Amino acid sequence: MDVTTVAAGRVASIVRLRLTQPPLHLNETIVQTSLTGHNPSAMQRNSRRPAGFTLIELLVVIAIIAILIGLLFPAFQAVQNQARRTQAKNDLTQIVTAVNAYYTEYGKYPLVAADTIYGPGGNSNALLFNELRATAAATQNPRKIVFINPPDVKDPANPRSGIGTAAATIGQYFDPWGTAYAIEIDGGYDNAIANPYSSNAGSTTLQIGVIAWSLGKDQAGGSGNKKAGTADDDVISWQ
Repeated sequence: MDVTTVAAGRVASIVRLRLTQPPLHLNETIVQTSLTGHNPSAMQRNSRRPAGFTLIELLVVIAIIAILIGLLFPAFQAVQNQARRTQAKNDLTQIVTAVNAYYTEYGKYPLVAADTIYGPGGNSNALLFNELRATAAATQNPRKIVFINPPDVKDPANPRSGIGTAAATIGQYFDPWGTAYAIEIDGGYDNAIANPYSSNAGSTTLQIGVIAWSLGKDQAGGSGNKKAGTADDDVISWQ
């Protein structure tokens, strides 16, 4: 058998194999699209729908906002008051430190010859802070050393958190609620100061040279039971 005969046989076999396979079929999908007819009345109904809020919807929104404000406002006030108490405590610490620094520098306390209170219930605290701030009015700070330097108040008519600048309050150091800080100094140099509070603020006689306090948010107190009544919110330096 020659090569030509073998090749012809293989070709015939391939042709028969191809003829036995089923023909390919193409699947055709017909997509039908239905068109909706124009409906003028529907367009008119849609065009008449109001674009903004109705009065009822607006009132509901306002009521919800008012309720949220009512719920959040007390919490905001509490946080604000706590921040002011923290500031007052820091101010009192700086005041006591300044008076003690004056004592270290000059070997005596400023102004006093006996136990003395500056602030509510005593002399104006401007007298003390003139010395500690080395202002032109100072008479017992010859070296002009600045022991404390609080900022001026932002609103002279409503002094808070700083030194008063109005004629009636000039030189006074005010707490964050608008009351002058109170400072008591051991002018007798016996390391003993009478406690302004009768209970819940330490012993009746404090073994310390300088104390300071703030009357707090209600701007009242400064004596009696420290944990009751108007004194409950007072801020003190020695506790």
